[in-house]
Formats: sequence, C-alpha cells, structure tokens
Amino acid sequence: MKNYLKLIRVEQWVKNLFVFAPLFFSGKITNTHLFYESIFAFFVFSFTASSIYILNDYFDIESDRKHPEKRNRPLASGAVSKAEARILFAFLIFLSVSSIFAGNYIFQTDFWKFGVIIATYFVLNIFYTFRLKHVAIVDICIIAVGFVLRILAGGYVTGIIVTNWAILLTFILALVLAIGKRRGELINAQVSGKTRKALDGYNVQFADIALSISCTLAIICYLMFTLSPEVQARFHPRVFYTVIFVVFAFLRYLQQTLVYNRTESPTKIVYKDRYIQVTILLWIIVFLLQIYFKK
Repeated sequence: MKNYLKLIRVEQWVKNLFVFAPLFFSGKITNTHLFYESIFAFFVFSFTASSIYILNDYFDIESDRKHPEKRNRPLASGAVSKAEARILFAFLIFLSVSSIFAGNYIFQTDFWKFGVIIATYFVLNIFYTFRLKHVAIVDICIIAVGFVLRILAGGYVTGIIVTNWAILLTFILALVLAIGKRRGELINAQVSGKTRKALDGYNVQFADIALSISCTLAIICYLMFTLSPEVQARFHPRVFYTVIFVVFAFLRYLQQTLVYNRTESPTKIVYKDRYIQVTILLWIIVFLLQIYFKK
C-alpha cells in the first residue's frame, strides 16, 4: 500500500487545495454546502492528477532510473510493476468520471463546466507528458495553467465567480514554483553530470533571471490586488498589510532556491520549511480576519 500511495503522490495533493481559493476569498467558507462541494472538487482533481502522475512515471521509467532522487520512485525502482500501475491508472480514471456523475446527483447541481475543466486538465497533461514537457517555457506555462484550472474548478463546482485577479495571481505564483523546480533540476544535472531532454532550452542563469522576474511580478500583482477598489470594498482597507507576509514568503523562497538550492520539488517547502509554514498560516489568519471580522 505504501508504494501505491507513493505512486499516486498523495503528498502532491496539497496543490489541489487551490480549489478552495474561490470559496475562501468569497467570504463564504462557513457555508457548509459550498464547503462540501469544494471538498468534492478537491478529491476529484486529486484522483485525476494522480492518474497523470502514474502515466508520467510509466513512460519515464528509464530516465527516472538515472535521476538521483526519481530512481527511488515505485515504478523506476521496481517496487510497483507496470501491470499494477496500469490497473491503478484505470481505477483512478473510473473514480474521477463516476465521481463527477455522482456529484451531479448528490449536490443537485449542473456539473458540466466542472467536468469540462477536469477533462481539459487531463488532456492538457497528456500532451504535456508525451511532448510539451520537452518544449522550454511552454512546459512551465502548462504547469501554471494547471493551477489556474484548479481554481476554476473550485469556482464552477460552487458557482462562485473567479475574478481576473485570482487567475493572474495563481498563474504567476505557479510559474514561480515551476521555474524553481526547473532550476533545481538543472543544479542536480550539474552535480550528477546527467541531464534529460526536459531541461533543453534552460540554464541556471536563465532560470535565475526568470525566477526573479516572476517573483517581482507576483508581489506587484498582489499589491495591486489589495489596493484595487473592489477588494478594498469587499474586505477591509487593512488587507493591504498582508503584503508583508507575501514579500517575506517570496524572499524566503528565493533564499531556499538561490542560496541553498533546495527547491526542486516546490511542495517540499510546504512540508519542511517552518518559516514558510508560519508565514502562510499568519497570512491566512489575517486574511480571514479581514473577511469575516471587518469591524
């Protein structure tokens, strides 16, 4: 069971928490019905994403065996057979599709838009797995689009409108994480002397510049978001001060990436870096106060 859980990368499900973003920022997080719908969207997206992880590992077995960390993955190490991986892949696809139909019945809501988002994510990542992950810049943009699809899924399943600000901020944040991951892979390639086709079109200098530009854009966009009239009216003018947490988080991320080279997998920060964890927690608490306790 442990190897199966590693194969579907349960630890990566943290990325799918983005489906809760529309509910969080709408100020309706206490709405039980909408909250259950968001949980539903989280698991359907997680099942779909895990099927893609299996597919990716299945066709990357040989290259993963040459990687210092990825060689320990269940398929690359032989802990899970190809036949078992195929069965698990088919089961997850069945679970995703059946869940969408079940959700449509349980919540008495038209889920067709949510289903389209899930299908779009799946098809886009099929292209990514077989071709587009080898096309520089296009690959990181697809990763970023995947996060945008997550918040759109959360919006469609709950009926909450996703604003342009939410789409822009999500895309740029995901771009930062994707570039950081590529940079970590480049550093590993320099150490091991082994590279792979997915890194063609990148070098460390380009990654450093792109990462700095993306972090700057993310901070500026968030600053503009907090100062926009609609946000000031919906929340509280003091929401502007949450910029402090955002700036600190990005600086910490840049330190981990540029100084310590520890960010090949962005989710490792969430699980291991206490500074980032505390900053995110404080940001959530302060933002909740601005949404639910305006006075």
